[in-house]
Amino acid sequence: MNTTAAAIQAKVTVATIRTWCRVGAVAAAKAAGRWVIDAASLAHRIAIGARRTRKAIAVLTVDAVKAIGGNEWIRGTYHRVYLNDWAQYAGIEVTRYNTGRISSASLGGRGISNDRAGRLLGLVDKLYFDAADGRLHIQHSGAREVEIRYLDGDRDYVDLVSIIFANVRAAVAAI
Repeated sequence: MNTTAAAIQAKVTVATIRTWCRVGAVAAAKAAGRWVIDAASLAHRIAIGARRTRKAIAVLTVDAVKAIGGNEWIRGTYHRVYLNDWAQYAGIEVTRYNTGRISSASLGGRGISNDRAGRLLGLVDKLYFDAADGRLHIQHSGAREVEIRYLDGDRDYVDLVSIIFANVRAAVAAI
């Protein structure tokens, strides 16, 4: 079966079918540059997807954000929970020399230069949950907004804000 027929049967996009073929989620082989998909394997993959239950959507609350390591701050009309270690939610890992300088770094498990890690760590000033509007916020210098949204790497673009927000929600959902 071809990718179009498989996508219709699985009720997903053709791009999803191609991804399943590439990663081995369905048995498929390329013939004349096109994927030929095993119907039984596709049926099995569809059955697996049907059995999975959707996880509950993470509801951000003051208590939930505090539970993942946030620090509550209340002053006047402001009620916030700050996540001081925002880099962990961005997938940035660094090791440092005794002097404090970066000795090695990775972004999402992929090694990056120490210079790039330093620039990434300097992009975000604060990450906090605002109890008044129930949303996450990132404070940064306005001049750096383009850098935060599109960090040019080895031919890839990383939306740092989306990664941070998604990982905070995942951490809250896991508690």
